[in-house]
Amino acid sequence: MLVEKLDLGFRVFKLDESNMNDVYYSAYDYSQDLLTSLESNVKADRTDLDLLFGCLLEWGLPLSLPYKSEKIDCYSIHTYNDGDLIACFDENVPRNVIETVAKRQPLRAVFRDSSFADSSAKINVGEIFKMFSPSTTVKVI
Repeated sequence: MLVEKLDLGFRVFKLDESNMNDVYYSAYDYSQDLLTSLESNVKADRTDLDLLFGCLLEWGLPLSLPYKSEKIDCYSIHTYNDGDLIACFDENVPRNVIETVAKRQPLRAVFRDSSFADSSAKINVGEIFKMFSPSTTVKVI
């Protein structure tokens, strides 16, 4: 008798506000002490999965496909549907981890702005993907 492995699990989602902070201020509302609060555009209480599923919604991907999370050199990597999207939302992600992601040649790659130590590291991400996976769409949130 052949028994098929049947997945009876399901996901439950709750509609919430955007993962991003409201950064729309008039010129009169800006002050020097406000600038430090604008360092991160992601709300403080958001998890990696909140950000991942927010990206899926933005790209119009179905929420029912499989995903997995893994660690590469202690950095969390989230892979959706075997490479439709790969995301890393950790801070200061080193070049070797970004190269590992790029070599997997995902259709889309997403990083958080704080994933990069500085502007040159953010620019290098584009160059790394051009070298290893030129057809990947790279987005920084």
